Amino acid sequence: MMKIEQIHNFHIPVMGLAFTIDSPIRVAQFGIDSVISIVDDELMEKMNAFYSKKFQIPYTEITTKHFDYRAERTKSYLNLVSTIVEEKYHSFCTELAENKQSLVHFLEMLPQKSALKKSFSELISKNSESIESIKSFISKQLSPGSIDVNIMTKVDKANFNKKEALPMIYNDAHASLRGFAESNLSSSLVLSAGMNPSLYNYISEFKHFFPDENGNLKKKIILKVSDFRSAMIQGNYLAKKGIWVSEYRIESGLNCGGHAFATDGLLLGPIMEEFKNKKQELIDSAHKLMVSALTQKELIVPKETLPLKITVQGGVGTAEEHDFLIENYNADSIGWGSPFLLVPEATSTDLETRKMLIKAQENDFYRSGISPLGVPFNTVKGTTNETIKNHRIDLEKPGSSCPKKLLALSREFSDEGICTASRKLQQFKLQELETLKETLSAESYASQKDKITEKACLCVGLANTAYLENHIEIKGEKQGVVICPGPNLAYFDKEVSLREMVQHIYGYDSVLSENYRPNLFIKELQLYVNYLQKEMAETSEITKNSLKKWTLFKANLLEGINYYEKMFAETSFFTNQKELVLNQLANYKEEIISIEIPSQVVEN
Repeated sequence: MMKIEQIHNFHIPVMGLAFTIDSPIRVAQFGIDSVISIVDDELMEKMNAFYSKKFQIPYTEITTKHFDYRAERTKSYLNLVSTIVEEKYHSFCTELAENKQSLVHFLEMLPQKSALKKSFSELISKNSESIESIKSFISKQLSPGSIDVNIMTKVDKANFNKKEALPMIYNDAHASLRGFAESNLSSSLVLSAGMNPSLYNYISEFKHFFPDENGNLKKKIILKVSDFRSAMIQGNYLAKKGIWVSEYRIESGLNCGGHAFATDGLLLGPIMEEFKNKKQELIDSAHKLMVSALTQKELIVPKETLPLKITVQGGVGTAEEHDFLIENYNADSIGWGSPFLLVPEATSTDLETRKMLIKAQENDFYRSGISPLGVPFNTVKGTTNETIKNHRIDLEKPGSSCPKKLLALSREFSDEGICTASRKLQQFKLQELETLKETLSAESYASQKDKITEKACLCVGLANTAYLENHIEIKGEKQGVVICPGPNLAYFDKEVSLREMVQHIYGYDSVLSENYRPNLFIKELQLYVNYLQKEMAETSEITKNSLKKWTLFKANLLEGINYYEKMFAETSFFTNQKELVLNQLANYKEEIISIEIPSQVVEN
């Protein structure tokens, strides 16, 4: 079903493997967009069986004996989600038309300045007894939220059949893409974690990513990016294939959940300002390249430039921050991720993990080294996975049995790839370390050992929460739950309903804890200053590249502070925080200026 009008100006981004695996089934009937991770085909297959039974829909298991099982499982689950969402949406529309209290509650979940809310309210006052008038209005004005999907482009392991490498189209990410492309969904594919040229090229193999005669796209592309340069490079690359990027989803490099891809000190405000000022440049550049590519391919060329959205996410926690990003930067939607982990109606989070998150304090949220991808990973202290992992380390049996191998990307010991969280690789690495023990200090030996054994099995840990919540049997070695909230979750301290969270977003009420919460931009600045200081302190060998990077990082932070000083002084937003924020900016400026970058390479 085509979306008639954007009902909400927020969306729920992808979280982990399982936390949003069924979010569309939970929230799409209310017009809320959400994103499913399509990395884990085993998880999707089990959720397919679970929901097929729950909604009494025929189910045929797709086993790993099927040659293209990964793509087929993805396609089948997405089709099931689409079917369920349609059913729930039509039931909800009937409920709105026939139950005035339900309609009132729905209106209370719409933005305060929503034209739709105003039209609905006028209709009710004029036709309080006319169910048919309300039904007609609903059918014309409402549509379910988008069932979008996410592929982390780096998770694209090659696969083998009897030790023989399969063609690239059977790589993990390629197969996931094929499953989405062949599904019934008319929605968006969110690509994150940077460019994968092979995967990007493969998109052009599927006709639904190209515009039809009316300029419509059945399948759209959303790129998650951290800065304008990355957006321009990736967008133009796809445009040269005839593929239009319908949305750039800007995410804070550090003030976010999951993997933290830090920028070189570029802060969210200046990044959004650049997108605002150069949006037309982004459109014109990609449009010209796309038209040329479509002409060469003898495909339909749209008569008009296709729409482009700019959205933003990462650390947003108040209605004022939400409104500021929309009004000051012309953002089309704001991503609210981690706070929804405390909303059982919206995300798949087991009770034990949710209770742990509610109790967690600011210092419990941290960037870890647990990801096998080797990228800093935002998490929280006290997870069940952490307890189980540390117990194995104490027993001198570190590592995971690695049943899924989604992150088996290291080829150091095997051409087929092996995961750095696996017991097999950790044993290899620990044996190597043992041979060097006599040449290392006790401190250096312990540090290197910790770096080997701290890796966690994300494939299992990020999926287990859905099994636990839905009482689905978990087979194999016990791993517990890994969770990847952003630092912003520290300021939310209770379970809330979907209605309460949406009303918080739109400023009807607040669900924040009463403790102090820093402004969105100040929190990100703090994270970046700490990031630079930590990296400099932990770098044992300083190279020319290190010096160049740190110098640029420091300069960008200072430039960002100058931008914020002017922005906060002039804006009509944040009046209650303005004096505090300006003082904080002045303090951080002094701190950054005092950071001494070495003037030359330091040799050991």
